[in-house]
Order: sequence, then C-alpha cells, then structure tokens
Amino acid sequence: MSIRDWLWVVLLGAIWGCSFLFNEILIREIGPLTVSAGRVGVGALGCWAFFFALGKRLPRGRGLYLRFFVLGVIAYAIPFALFPTSQAYLASGVAAIINAMTPITTVIVSHFWRGSERATWRKSLGVLAGFAGVAVLAAPALSSGGTSQIWAIGACLLATLCYAVSLNYTRGFSKVDPSVLSACALTGAALAAAPVALLVEGPPRLVTPEGWAALVGIGLLSTAFAFQVMYRILPRVGATNFTTVTFIAPVSAILLGVTFLDEQILPSHLLGMLGIFAGLLLIDGRIVARLIQRPVRPA
Repeated sequence: MSIRDWLWVVLLGAIWGCSFLFNEILIREIGPLTVSAGRVGVGALGCWAFFFALGKRLPRGRGLYLRFFVLGVIAYAIPFALFPTSQAYLASGVAAIINAMTPITTVIVSHFWRGSERATWRKSLGVLAGFAGVAVLAAPALSSGGTSQIWAIGACLLATLCYAVSLNYTRGFSKVDPSVLSACALTGAALAAAPVALLVEGPPRLVTPEGWAALVGIGLLSTAFAFQVMYRILPRVGATNFTTVTFIAPVSAILLGVTFLDEQILPSHLLGMLGIFAGLLLIDGRIVARLIQRPVRPA
C-alpha cells in the first residue's frame, strides 16, 4: 500500500473518530433520532453535490431503489441513532472503542451469510478476544449496578451488528457507482429517519454555534466526504488494509474526548480496547502468519 493510501486511511480513521465528538455535542441540544436524521440528511446533500459535480447518472429499476432504501436504514439510519443514544451514558471514547468491534461482528454475520466467508479457528479466537474486551468495558457498570451503561454498551454492539449486516448486503451493489450508492442510500436513510425523529422528538432546536458546527461536521465531513473517500480507496488498498481505520478511530475519539469534553479514560477502558484490538489482529491474521512462518534459528 502506498504512502498516499496510508495517509488517506489514517485521515479516515481520524475523521470517524471526530463523529463521536460531534455526537456528544449534538445530544446536548437535540435527541438521538434527530441526530441521526440530521446526519444522514446533511450527508445526503453532500453526496448529491459530489454526484452532480462528477456528472453521474442514476440507474434504472424500481427494485434497486428499494434496496437502496433498505441499505440506508440498516447501514446509516439505525446505527447513527444508536451511537448518540448510548453516548448519553458512555464517554465518546468508550463508544468509539466498541465501534471497533465492527470487523469482529462482521466475521459472525459473514459466517452465516449465504455466499460469504466462513469463520476459521483464528477468526473465532479473534471474536472471543473482542467480546472479552467488551466484557472488561462492561465490568465496572456490572459491579456498580449501572444498568443504563450496560444498556448503552448493548446499543453500541447492536450498531456494529447493523454495520456488519450492511457490509454483507452491500456486496449486491458491486456494479453500482460509489457516488450513486452513497447518495441514494443516504437519501433512503433520511426518508426513513426524518419522519420518525419528528414524530418522537418533535422539531429540532439547534441554538448554539457549536451545535450547528457539529451537525455540519458530522454530515459533510464524517459522512459525505468520508464515504466518498472510502468507496474510492477500498478497491485499491483492499478490505484487510482498510480495517486499520478501526484502530485509529478510537484513539482519535479518546484524544478528542479528553481534550474538548474533559472525559476520563479509566484503566478498564484501555484494557477493553486492548482486548478488542487483539481480536482485530487475530482476524487480520498477518502478524499471526508471520509469527508462525518465522524460521527457527539453530542454536
């Protein structure tokens, strides 16, 4: 992978880490469903700007647009509401650490998804290590009876499950242009999320400059721009190299949370992150393969 591609991967990881900071700012003024609706709405507008700037054309077929809608709900509308919901009870860095479980839950979903890759013993160990890391994160809440925190951790895990399902579902769009896919899927997510947010939480009321800046940042930077970049570099770098973003995003979110939100990172958070990262390394397999294949030097 070239240095340029590595820089793009690192940048994406940092940008997605910023989304947890943006969520934390937004939930001070609006509800989590409205955060989701605002993010996918602004993100869709940004993606349509890319679409028209590049002179793309929409594909034909009503069935395809129904599938765009389903993808938007699973990949964007639901998880983008679950993370801000959980961040009412969890530090943004902790939510980002659990978000790194996405490749691990993807292994589970792919194992049962028709036509997808089956889990090997090494990947199964990675799954166990990942969930051990989540258990470490949940241990303080369990010991203190913090049921709201346990529920919030479960919401984050459910969001990663949505991502895992959507990643497998997206394979059916291999012939669709990335600009078309992102714009249509985010539009479908907005059409689903906006009415629900209005019905449950009422009209949005963003009153501070920080809130508006966070909405623009999470919509245009962490969504529209990030997905445009992701869909373009993924074929070049490959899925394995791209998973590096899952290591970068939690670090970015933790640094931003400590710097701007005065959040505290406990030893259990770092141990939990270590467990999840160990699982990711096992699933990636490159380091394990090098250790196994390393020749033994004679004494």
